[in-house]
Amino acid sequence: MINEQIRDREVRLIGVNGEQLGIMSARDAMKLAREAELDLVKVAPQAKPPVCKIIDYGKFKYEMVRKEKEAKKKQKIVEIKEIRLSPNIDVNDLNTKTNNARKFLEKGNKVKVTLRFRGREMAHMQASRHILEDFAKSVEDLAVIDKPIKQEGRTLTIFLSAKR
Repeated sequence: MINEQIRDREVRLIGVNGEQLGIMSARDAMKLAREAELDLVKVAPQAKPPVCKIIDYGKFKYEMVRKEKEAKKKQKIVEIKEIRLSPNIDVNDLNTKTNNARKFLEKGNKVKVTLRFRGREMAHMQASRHILEDFAKSVEDLAVIDKPIKQEGRTLTIFLSAKR
């Protein structure tokens, strides 16, 4: 809220240079802001009484947008990469999938390993659980198990994330 939008009876006022001007009525604060040819901006509406500051609103808004952009730059988006296996996977194929998982983990991504069952393979679901356990053991130097092995319909899944 700025200038005339501020309807509070009393406000705590902060001056142009950041000095405390004390608690006063909103009208008096508005007068001081006009004399300085600046805006009265409510910076802490939840405080008792609300805190208002005499500043240039355009500059204030620009600074806020800039801070948000800086915060966004510093965020790292973690992607979840999926690796699909089947119960009758061969050793060399499993090694290739493990190497791919290692690359993903080194980049800081999470890895979802799914073991898909089709047709008659469904009868041997629990017997094939060791494939996921072996996969997790082969990357345990880089990864830690986020979520343990879980059965979801026709698949067994496990989530791995990079160690910190």
